Amino acid sequence: MPETLSAIAEYLSSQGLACECAGDVSTRIRAVATLGDAGPDEISFLSNPKYEKALGTTRAGAVVVSKTQAVPEGRTVLRVADPYAAIMMLIIRIHGYRKHPGKGVHAEAKVDASAQIGENANIMHGATVAAGVSIGRNVVLYPGVYVAAGSRLGDDCVLYPNVVVYDGCMLGNRVTIHANSVIGEDGLGYAPLGRKWHKIPQVGIVEIGDDVEIGASCTIDRATLGRTSIGAGTKFSNLIAIGHGSRIGRDCMFVAQVGIAGSVTVGEHVTMAGKVGVAGHLTIGDDVQIAALSGVMNDIPPNTRAFGQPALPMNEAKRVYAVITRLPEMRDKLKRLEREMEKLQADIAALNSPTDRK
Repeated sequence: MPETLSAIAEYLSSQGLACECAGDVSTRIRAVATLGDAGPDEISFLSNPKYEKALGTTRAGAVVVSKTQAVPEGRTVLRVADPYAAIMMLIIRIHGYRKHPGKGVHAEAKVDASAQIGENANIMHGATVAAGVSIGRNVVLYPGVYVAAGSRLGDDCVLYPNVVVYDGCMLGNRVTIHANSVIGEDGLGYAPLGRKWHKIPQVGIVEIGDDVEIGASCTIDRATLGRTSIGAGTKFSNLIAIGHGSRIGRDCMFVAQVGIAGSVTVGEHVTMAGKVGVAGHLTIGDDVQIAALSGVMNDIPPNTRAFGQPALPMNEAKRVYAVITRLPEMRDKLKRLEREMEKLQADIAALNSPTDRK
């Protein structure tokens, strides 16, 4: 049901975000939308100054802004310290999370008699649960999901269509895995013998902590021995590849197309932007931030911001790339100096020649 701005402001304040409303507090809000799409009964937000001009053209009934943001005269706003956090809370309050269809174990799901199924599990048609699997309470398995023998899923997990969990893998509570992702496939384990590669049996597992969310079409290799682990609270975008035996810490954020080779150790609260690649057997410390398209070839200490190919600490990388952008100019200058040097050497040679001395 639509809520008044005064009620929304009161809600945000009750959640620890002190909120001040300027404008028509009786405006009724039914949805959250972008500045460009919002209508008179919708609320939007501004957290990036890049979109500041849109404040003058948006049709939104209200806009969540920072405490200090200048706004056009007559614009109804909610002022908070953190607009992004506020709009996150409002999306949850107004729209809620996705509701899953179905209830119970569908007649066309294939569940082995030895599997343990928790209370209120929702296993849809076409899902397969193999022998010895343990599934917690309120778990949702969409069509096409395959959970292999001996795997364990905690409470409140959601696996979207065509997710595959290989044998023996373990998922914590509240793990969400989006469509077409694969957990626990064999890692790239081969031993060279002569001119041929011989497969090494991958006898480890994958262990995923609580509150992890994995995007679509991600792959997490099982370990050759031991386990590949994803720490609690970590979030993956789409198309993430984690190599065998790697250990990812708690509360990390990996953006699309990050690739981690085998036996890498990643600390806690590490952020990797799109298309970051990490070579094998490296250690990345806590609270590291790595910029998009970076190639990590060496260990990175904690609390470092890095980018480049190879990735370097931010200040060093900026100096390197500042020089790279001047290379054409420096090349032209070098060629000019070489020509001047050649002419100077010729002049000196001429002055020292026997003919000139006569």
